[in-house]
Amino acid sequence: MAYKQGNPRYQRQTALKELGDQGQEKLQDAKVLVIGAGGLGSPALQYLAGAGIGTLGIVDHDLVSLSNLHRQTLYSADDTGLSKALRAQEILAALNPEIDIISYNEMLNSSNALNIISGFGIILDGTDNFASRYLINDACVLLNKPLVYGAISRFEGQIAVFNQLTNDTPVPANYRDLFPDPPGEGEILNCEEAGVLGTLPGIIGTMMANEAIKLITGIGKPLINTLMTYNSLNNLMYEMEIQAAEHTRSLIPADQTEFRNTDYEWLCSSRSELEVDRVSFDRLINDKSATFIDVREPDEMPFITEFDHIKIPLGEILENAAVVDTETIVLFCQSGIRSLTAAGALTEKYGNSKKVYSLRGGILNWKNLKRS
Repeated sequence: MAYKQGNPRYQRQTALKELGDQGQEKLQDAKVLVIGAGGLGSPALQYLAGAGIGTLGIVDHDLVSLSNLHRQTLYSADDTGLSKALRAQEILAALNPEIDIISYNEMLNSSNALNIISGFGIILDGTDNFASRYLINDACVLLNKPLVYGAISRFEGQIAVFNQLTNDTPVPANYRDLFPDPPGEGEILNCEEAGVLGTLPGIIGTMMANEAIKLITGIGKPLINTLMTYNSLNNLMYEMEIQAAEHTRSLIPADQTEFRNTDYEWLCSSRSELEVDRVSFDRLINDKSATFIDVREPDEMPFITEFDHIKIPLGEILENAAVVDTETIVLFCQSGIRSLTAAGALTEKYGNSKKVYSLRGGILNWKNLKRS
């Protein structure tokens, strides 16, 4: 639906000279995807719908539960047991019937993320787990989509804008520049385990909506390449600049095919025990006691001539790994993601009968460090 100047619904907003009818038209033309319709997503969705975002997407596979309601005020007690995505769509349509709302009542994963995210201009990450955050970040980098990130725990929240090009920062920072690798399993508690003050997600979620509106309309100064932390107990805020790092880009899948082959749930649950660093990798090469397997596709560059290895693409690793007769297997790929996925699959296949490792950071990073 095209925006009509003078629409009384947005009168208080268009009265702002910084925004006006021109800014409202930009909001009407915008397509924003909110991933997670929970603590952060609920307030973000309400204010984005109210602001007149022309196309609003909602991704969530969860159901409304009673324990949600102290902070997810988009829903009521009568909604318990219903799909969050579908119920949110109904509520928001009643709030603003002049916008288009698309719901995805499904879990976002490496199979569907690129297809869903590609249809929107700005992405808001309102999820509460590391597997989803890394998946969303990597998809946004591959698709060149700005990402508004938010996170909460107990009394403190964070918000940042990633993957947004500016004249001052030709290479934008992404989530991996803040947290290159997922924490170990159990190192950081989620909201269910640590608890959260009910008002906090409302504050951070509304701020996320505010950042999206600023990005769309060009008003103000968005938190691009900046992490803002807010403490709800003392109302203190502080900001930290985030700079893009070359080595963290290598942790992201090289292309969409590699992304679709990545199991983020597994990567974020048990990385360290199967990975070896460059020093250990070199030691295994020198010991000549392991079989090295390149799990990239046959035509991927660069070709490796520094040590003996065999080529078995990730998609064929389980059916062809039987050719390996050594006790130790070391896998590598471009960035370390496919090889770690392969290491998990082979570990499940062989159990304790073989030692299986993946080169952390990938072969490109290994070669670059060798040259330096």
